[in-house]
Amino acid sequence: MRTEHDSIGIVNLPDSAYYGAQSMRAKENFPMTGHLMHPYMVESLVMIKKAAAIANERAGMLKPEIASAIIRACDEILHGKWRDQFIVDPIQGGAGTSANMNANEVVANRACEILGGKKGDGTVHPNDHVNMAQSTNDVFPSAGKLTALRLTEALLSALNRLIKAFDRKAQENAAVLKLGRTQLQDAVPMYLGQEFKAHADALRRCSNRILRSRNELFELNLGATAIGTSINASEGYLDCVMDILADLIGQPVKAADDLIDATQNADSFAAISSAVKNCALVMSKIANDMRLLSSGPCGGIEELQLPARQPGSSIMPGKINPVIPEVVTQAAFLVAGHDVTISMAVEAGQLELNAFEPVIFYCLFESLEVLTHAADTFRERCVEGILADVEHCNDMLMKSTVIATALCPEIGYERATAIVKKAQAEHRTVMDVAQEELSMAPEALEQIINDCLAERT
Repeated sequence: MRTEHDSIGIVNLPDSAYYGAQSMRAKENFPMTGHLMHPYMVESLVMIKKAAAIANERAGMLKPEIASAIIRACDEILHGKWRDQFIVDPIQGGAGTSANMNANEVVANRACEILGGKKGDGTVHPNDHVNMAQSTNDVFPSAGKLTALRLTEALLSALNRLIKAFDRKAQENAAVLKLGRTQLQDAVPMYLGQEFKAHADALRRCSNRILRSRNELFELNLGATAIGTSINASEGYLDCVMDILADLIGQPVKAADDLIDATQNADSFAAISSAVKNCALVMSKIANDMRLLSSGPCGGIEELQLPARQPGSSIMPGKINPVIPEVVTQAAFLVAGHDVTISMAVEAGQLELNAFEPVIFYCLFESLEVLTHAADTFRERCVEGILADVEHCNDMLMKSTVIATALCPEIGYERATAIVKKAQAEHRTVMDVAQEELSMAPEALEQIINDCLAERT
């Protein structure tokens, strides 16, 4: 064991630990989720530490040998080393101070070794050197935005793949006639391809909405330090740190126009969360449509056949459940709940800082990851394998009363109504009665329906 001290007192640490006193206190104080910080959040924090070291050396504020040791320690972490030294829970008091200090301490202690010293000997100090020109209040939210950018990019890629899958299904089923339904009741004829295209278009709109809100994440408050006044940050550092960070991560991040506003307000996270939630709602609606249209197989609609993924019952032989649409809907429930939490945390910020960003990030990162997995699972395990029962779709359409709607332009509303009433009273199909009343062949009636739909596709 070794001992380190902070402003409160002495803390005992394992000799092997690169984390320090404040990290250990945080581990003891915040046993909230049982999880550790997201790996991308660790990388974002460390990337900011690396950018800051380069900027402070360039500004003449950090000795080259110390800067070099900090940069090397950061690179080791970014290449996968020392990840087990990031020990703090993602939900923590202190507005992210524990996460920031965990990064400072690990980088500083490893840098001490690189310079030939020992962990905790002060050769490289976590506050004076690694945290130079920074505050938790600009480092932590900036790292949160960098992490959200990476996770959002993955979600957008997954959505694009799902959209393409629905586009393919729309093309495959462009000529399949079926019942269109409103309020779960037979309504008017439509093509199955139109239904799939509507799903693709809804998801495209969701993707565009996420893209628009994602643009706000490129504006960081790095350089703001404590409240946005840039106290303790040199002009040389402020002049170059954002450009250095942008080069390191390969993203066009920039400093926010108003650093005080950017430090105290977290509404950009509410914006991206809302867009992600809306996408989750759309995905759940589509998943529920899949469940309805595949219901049965004998006592339901059964227009669609979903891929059988696993036995559905421990007691009912041969039962297959729509487990993939079900899990997509559950993912949507989680995302919607997280959006409520994020909304409350964004509102709860006070004066010059929002202290509740840790829970914002925990919920936002999980929402982004879960919806990404849901989109890929939905596509791979369900959508790509959907088959239409073409004969059944046509049979139900021709037995329904809805084809009378397509006949209205040809024969008028009153005459079409009379045909429907006669069909219902005699327990016959509208097609049979229409053929009889209009002296038309079935092919001619089907052509009227097709022509009616073709005018609107």
